Amino acid sequence: MRHFRTLALSLSVATALAAPGLAATCGNNSGGFNAWKAAFANEARAAGVGQRGLDALASASYASGTIAADRNQKSFRYSLSKFMQVRGADTIVSQGRKRKAQNPGFYQSLERSYGVPAGVLIAIHGMETGFGGFMGNSSVVSAITTLAYDCRRSSFFVPHAIGALKLVDRGAITSNTKGAKHGELGHTQFLPGNALQYGVDGNGDGRVDFYNQTDALASTANFLRRKGWQPGQGYQEGQPNFRVIKQWNAATVYQQAIAIMGARIDG
Repeated sequence: MRHFRTLALSLSVATALAAPGLAATCGNNSGGFNAWKAAFANEARAAGVGQRGLDALASASYASGTIAADRNQKSFRYSLSKFMQVRGADTIVSQGRKRKAQNPGFYQSLERSYGVPAGVLIAIHGMETGFGGFMGNSSVVSAITTLAYDCRRSSFFVPHAIGALKLVDRGAITSNTKGAKHGELGHTQFLPGNALQYGVDGNGDGRVDFYNQTDALASTANFLRRKGWQPGQGYQEGQPNFRVIKQWNAATVYQQAIAIMGARIDG
């Protein structure tokens, strides 16, 4: 789930960030990262992060690979046809149809619960991780705290950094959990703040695990529904639910690709 619109800060986080003397100073290189972590720990603690989360923050490393990736996102500047070619849209549709046919009851249950059709969820799953084939090799905590520290989009990523540390507190992830370069995690690449807010226990085992396909897809459907998905309404450009796809990813070509692939998968 890349480049979300800004997640609203919880009251506790907003209070922490507004409190005098607590704000951590952003930076544009690794030089100030350790000092920033020490200051950010105060904000995190005030926002309700516990000791496990604070320990994860303390052990986080400056993720230079994340910064490089953040400065070089060329694919979102492609035309729609080029974007779909580069992202392997035809393969996603072909494999997506097979996945839907192999497990129709699962996708039907998600649509009954959340109103989101299989094609959209399968297209997102395929686009984000190749149906779980590669969920990233970067430390989620290090990546997201590096982006929270980096001055370019610090205000966007701070709530997600707090979210990641709270996920550590809950046992949903650890300081060693791997995800994508921007700290996205699991099968559909939730940013941590959204994972914290919209995650659901889809398989009923008592925990929310974004590296479990059932939990991840149920959480994705829950996100879309809570963002305003209207069951039974269309999701192509100009239709009511297209605006909800925009909540998943801010890149226009991504939104268009999901809508087109979803319709092709649903047939």
